[in-house]
Amino acid sequence: MTSQSAGTLRSRYVEQAASDLEENRQRQRELTEEISKLQQEESLLVDILTLAERYENPSDASRPAEQAQSRSAPRRQRRSPGAAHSKSQVTGTPSGVKGKAHQPLLGDLLIELLGGHDEPCLARELREEFLQKHPDRAPTPQVVRNTLESLVAKGRVQRHRQRRSVMYTLSQPGESGIPGA
Repeated sequence: MTSQSAGTLRSRYVEQAASDLEENRQRQRELTEEISKLQQEESLLVDILTLAERYENPSDASRPAEQAQSRSAPRRQRRSPGAAHSKSQVTGTPSGVKGKAHQPLLGDLLIELLGGHDEPCLARELREEFLQKHPDRAPTPQVVRNTLESLVAKGRVQRHRQRRSVMYTLSQPGESGIPGA
Protein backbone atom coordinates (compact mmCIF):
# COMPACT_ATOMS: atom_id res chain seq x y z
CA MET A 1 0.00 0.00 0.00
CA THR A 2 1.36 3.41 -0.89
CA SER A 3 1.47 6.31 1.48
CA GLN A 4 -1.06 8.15 -0.70
CA SER A 5 -3.59 5.29 -0.56
CA ALA A 6 -3.00 4.95 3.20
CA GLY A 7 -3.70 8.68 3.60
CA THR A 8 -6.90 8.36 1.54
CA LEU A 9 -8.03 5.39 3.61
CA ARG A 10 -7.25 7.23 6.84
CA SER A 11 -9.15 10.28 5.57
CA ARG A 12 -12.20 8.10 4.79
CA TYR A 13 -12.09 6.60 8.30
CA VAL A 14 -11.87 10.06 9.86
CA GLU A 15 -14.82 11.30 7.77
CA GLN A 16 -16.88 8.22 8.65
CA ALA A 17 -16.04 8.55 12.36
CA ALA A 18 -16.97 12.26 12.32
CA SER A 19 -20.26 11.45 10.58
CA ASP A 20 -21.03 8.61 13.03
CA LEU A 21 -20.20 10.90 15.96
CA GLU A 22 -22.61 13.57 14.70
CA GLU A 23 -25.36 10.95 14.21
CA ASN A 24 -24.69 9.65 17.71
CA ARG A 25 -24.98 13.13 19.23
CA GLN A 26 -28.18 13.83 17.27
CA ARG A 27 -29.70 10.57 18.53
CA GLN A 28 -28.70 11.49 22.11
CA ARG A 29 -30.52 14.85 21.71
CA GLU A 30 -33.61 13.06 20.39
CA LEU A 31 -33.56 10.57 23.25
CA THR A 32 -33.13 13.37 25.79
CA GLU A 33 -36.21 15.09 24.37
CA GLU A 34 -38.12 11.79 24.41
CA ILE A 35 -37.17 11.19 28.06
CA SER A 36 -38.38 14.69 28.94
CA LYS A 37 -41.71 14.05 27.20
CA LEU A 38 -42.08 10.71 28.96
CA GLN A 39 -41.39 12.33 32.32
CA GLN A 40 -44.08 14.94 31.63
CA GLU A 41 -46.48 12.19 30.60
CA GLU A 42 -45.62 10.31 33.79
CA SER A 43 -46.41 13.44 35.79
CA LEU A 44 -49.80 13.71 34.08
CA LEU A 45 -50.56 10.06 34.73
CA VAL A 46 -49.63 10.43 38.40
CA ASP A 47 -51.92 13.48 38.57
CA ILE A 48 -54.73 11.51 36.93
CA LEU A 49 -54.29 8.62 39.36
CA THR A 50 -54.23 11.03 42.28
CA LEU A 51 -57.38 12.74 41.05
CA ALA A 52 -59.15 9.45 40.37
CA GLU A 53 -58.30 8.13 43.82
CA ARG A 54 -59.39 11.38 45.43
CA TYR A 55 -62.84 11.05 43.83
CA GLU A 56 -63.10 7.34 44.65
CA ASN A 57 -62.08 7.73 48.28
CA PRO A 58 -62.20 11.40 49.36
CA SER A 59 -61.35 10.52 52.97
CA ASP A 60 -57.81 9.36 52.14
CA ALA A 61 -56.17 11.90 49.80
CA SER A 62 -52.60 10.91 50.72
CA ARG A 63 -52.88 7.33 49.42
CA PRO A 64 -52.83 8.02 45.63
CA ALA A 65 -49.42 9.70 45.63
CA GLU A 66 -47.95 6.79 47.56
CA GLN A 67 -49.58 4.28 45.20
CA ALA A 68 -48.43 6.19 42.14
CA GLN A 69 -44.90 6.27 43.51
CA SER A 70 -44.89 2.55 44.24
CA ARG A 71 -46.35 1.81 40.80
CA SER A 72 -43.72 3.86 38.98
CA ALA A 73 -40.73 2.80 41.11
CA PRO A 74 -40.39 -0.74 39.70
CA ARG A 75 -40.26 0.67 36.18
CA ARG A 76 -37.20 2.73 37.08
CA GLN A 77 -35.50 -0.20 38.75
CA ARG A 78 -35.84 -2.29 35.59
CA ARG A 79 -33.90 0.21 33.49
CA SER A 80 -30.39 -0.71 32.59
CA PRO A 81 -27.68 1.67 33.79
CA GLY A 82 -27.15 2.95 30.25
CA ALA A 83 -30.85 3.58 29.58
CA ALA A 84 -30.83 7.06 31.06
CA HIS A 85 -28.25 9.66 30.23
CA SER A 86 -27.92 10.93 33.77
CA LYS A 87 -28.42 9.35 37.14
CA SER A 88 -30.14 12.45 38.50
CA GLN A 89 -32.97 12.10 36.00
CA VAL A 90 -33.72 8.56 37.08
CA THR A 91 -33.32 9.10 40.81
CA GLY A 92 -34.79 12.62 40.80
CA THR A 93 -38.25 11.55 39.64
CA PRO A 94 -39.48 9.62 42.72
CA SER A 95 -38.76 12.52 45.01
CA GLY A 96 -40.50 14.71 42.43
CA VAL A 97 -43.63 12.61 42.83
CA LYS A 98 -43.62 13.25 46.58
CA GLY A 99 -43.14 16.98 46.00
CA LYS A 100 -46.04 17.16 43.56
CA ALA A 101 -48.51 16.31 46.30
CA HIS A 102 -48.20 19.95 47.39
CA GLN A 103 -48.60 21.40 43.89
CA PRO A 104 -52.08 22.03 42.49
CA LEU A 105 -53.13 19.53 39.86
CA LEU A 106 -52.85 20.58 36.23
CA GLY A 107 -56.59 20.08 35.76
CA ASP A 108 -57.41 22.39 38.67
CA LEU A 109 -55.12 25.08 37.28
CA LEU A 110 -56.65 24.75 33.80
CA ILE A 111 -60.14 25.10 35.30
CA GLU A 112 -58.97 28.22 37.10
CA LEU A 113 -57.69 29.64 33.80
CA LEU A 114 -60.92 28.76 31.99
CA GLY A 115 -62.88 30.52 34.72
CA GLY A 116 -61.20 33.77 33.72
CA HIS A 117 -62.49 33.58 30.14
CA ASP A 118 -65.95 34.47 28.84
CA GLU A 119 -65.31 32.92 25.43
CA PRO A 120 -64.29 29.35 24.49
CA CYS A 121 -60.50 28.84 24.40
CA LEU A 122 -58.22 26.67 22.32
CA ALA A 123 -56.02 24.20 24.21
CA ARG A 124 -53.00 25.97 22.70
CA GLU A 125 -54.13 29.33 24.14
CA LEU A 126 -54.70 27.79 27.56
CA ARG A 127 -51.26 26.18 27.49
CA GLU A 128 -49.59 29.48 26.57
CA GLU A 129 -51.42 31.26 29.39
CA PHE A 130 -50.52 28.41 31.75
CA LEU A 131 -46.82 28.64 30.84
CA GLN A 132 -46.85 32.39 31.54
CA LYS A 133 -48.53 32.00 34.94
CA HIS A 134 -46.64 28.84 35.96
CA PRO A 135 -43.12 29.00 34.44
CA ASP A 136 -41.94 26.24 36.77
CA ARG A 137 -44.24 23.75 35.03
CA ALA A 138 -44.14 22.97 31.32
CA PRO A 139 -46.75 20.42 30.23
CA THR A 140 -46.61 19.44 26.57
CA PRO A 141 -49.50 20.45 24.30
CA GLN A 142 -50.64 16.81 24.31
CA VAL A 143 -50.68 16.68 28.11
CA VAL A 144 -52.84 19.84 28.22
CA ARG A 145 -55.27 18.39 25.63
CA ASN A 146 -55.46 15.07 27.49
CA THR A 147 -56.13 16.85 30.77
CA LEU A 148 -58.85 18.99 29.19
CA GLU A 149 -60.47 15.91 27.66
CA SER A 150 -60.35 14.22 31.07
CA LEU A 151 -62.15 17.24 32.53
CA VAL A 152 -64.72 17.04 29.71
CA ALA A 153 -65.34 13.38 30.58
CA LYS A 154 -65.92 14.39 34.21
CA GLY A 155 -68.33 17.14 33.18
CA ARG A 156 -66.21 19.95 34.60
CA VAL A 157 -65.38 21.42 31.18
CA GLN A 158 -67.37 21.61 27.96
CA ARG A 159 -65.94 20.95 24.50
CA HIS A 160 -67.04 23.09 21.55
CA ARG A 161 -66.21 22.33 17.94
CA GLN A 162 -65.88 25.21 15.49
CA ARG A 163 -64.98 23.93 12.05
CA ARG A 164 -61.76 21.98 12.67
CA SER A 165 -60.96 23.67 15.98
CA VAL A 166 -61.80 22.30 19.41
CA MET A 167 -62.41 24.88 22.11
CA TYR A 168 -63.13 24.56 25.80
CA THR A 169 -65.23 26.43 28.36
CA LEU A 170 -65.93 25.91 32.02
CA SER A 171 -69.12 23.92 32.65
CA GLN A 172 -71.85 25.80 34.47
CA PRO A 173 -73.50 24.13 37.48
CA GLY A 174 -76.25 21.82 36.30
CA GLU A 175 -74.86 21.49 32.74
CA SER A 176 -72.59 18.53 33.41
CA GLY A 177 -75.29 15.94 34.01
CA ILE A 178 -73.31 14.82 37.07
CA PRO A 179 -75.21 15.27 40.35
CA GLY A 180 -73.60 17.77 42.67
CA ALA A 181 -71.23 19.09 40.01
